[in-house]
Amino acid sequence: MRLEVDRERCVGAGMCVLTAPEVFAQDEEDGRVRLLDPESAEIGDAVQLCPAAAITAST
Repeated sequence: MRLEVDRERCVGAGMCVLTAPEVFAQDEEDGRVRLLDPESAEIGDAVQLCPAAAITAST
């Protein structure tokens, strides 16, 4: 699975980090999502839980 994040859409809610901390992190400066592993299959419900729809996954 290939992941992409749109940092401009991100509101810093942190649901992605709570759902898959090995895949996502939050930037220390602005709180927005950082993608640690763009090829991970272990994303849990991160895509669906993102309130800003800033995460997309494709196969």
